[in-house]
Amino acid sequence: MPAELEFTGERFLPGAPGAIAYEHWHRYAFALRFARGRSVLDAACGEGYGTAFLAKAAQSAVGIDIDADAVRHARETYGALPNLRFESASVTALPLPDASVDVVVSFETIEHLPAADQPRMLSEFARVLTAEGVLVLSSPNRLRYSDARDYRNPFHLHELYREDLSHLLHEVFRAHQWYHQVPLLVSAVWSETPGNDVETWCGDGHTVVPADAPDGLYYIVVAARTIKALPAAGPRISLFTDRDNSELRRAEAAAAEALRLDGLLRARDTALTEQAAHVRHLEDLLAVHQRVVVERDAQLLACNTARESHGSALSATRKKLESIPEELASMGEELAARAKAVAGLESALRTLEQEKGSMDAALAAQERIIGYRETLRWWLQLPWLRARRWWQRRVGR
Repeated sequence: MPAELEFTGERFLPGAPGAIAYEHWHRYAFALRFARGRSVLDAACGEGYGTAFLAKAAQSAVGIDIDADAVRHARETYGALPNLRFESASVTALPLPDASVDVVVSFETIEHLPAADQPRMLSEFARVLTAEGVLVLSSPNRLRYSDARDYRNPFHLHELYREDLSHLLHEVFRAHQWYHQVPLLVSAVWSETPGNDVETWCGDGHTVVPADAPDGLYYIVVAARTIKALPAAGPRISLFTDRDNSELRRAEAAAAEALRLDGLLRARDTALTEQAAHVRHLEDLLAVHQRVVVERDAQLLACNTARESHGSALSATRKKLESIPEELASMGEELAARAKAVAGLESALRTLEQEKGSMDAALAAQERIIGYRETLRWWLQLPWLRARRWWQRRVGR
């Protein structure tokens, strides 16, 4: 069973849906007319589906790719065809003799090489082609593929504008036929009567005019060394579709999906509007809650401040209460001392009162004596009294 290859979005694998399938299959269908009955090289063949497709009409076909896993897969998948082989090599060093193939097909290869290797690849193609050989090559139109879409493909090392590609080709292939490939969604009308005429129209619903060939997303160039070697030009327009018209169905499915998603978006927008109103309501509630929290915090701060103040006062009161017994004891001692002092004072007061009484009595006696001495009688008795005292002192001796 062939080893599975991973689809990266760059190398096409059969079964991948979308425009990429149309683009890749159409190129090989376009190249089929040049390959019939001739020896063909598919340079950078990738998975190998295109080489196998060409081999069914060619005399012989060889696919070459630098990816050994891709070559191994191609051999396992398409190796039953007797006129087909695959080799692993670089397009800048092809393992083929000079002038050994009639047609070289190289689709979406040149942009994957650095600028310095692109001339080497074209020189190798010229080397292996016969004198009348033909190169069928495709390359992204950088102007439309990248610049117009502001897109950068990480797998592309050096994309080319038309004049750049034309200049490179002219170095080894002097004769060119240019084609433009672009994926379109069109209405097609086929005549049952055979013919080669093609008409193209472009309109906007009001005016219809002959359509100009659009600038392609990709260039396909049929090149040869001489104009004589170029094959006759094919149909002016080549169209490709699959039997199931899968790309149109995919577009219709995408449109239906877009409508479904649009409905979901409208429902989402309605839900978002309701949610926005609910969010505003919650924000209002949150604002009220925040105000309440701020007020509560202020109240808690005031309570905490008051509690700390009360705590400090209570602590001071407790210290005072703890010191009261000592103060009471001290006051008791002081009161006892004061009582003792009072008792002493009272005793001294009584003594003083007694002394005062004695002094008052003495004073009264003195006052009586003084009063008596101030009388005439005392002055009359004074000489007698002095004589008696004298006598008493004398007798006393």
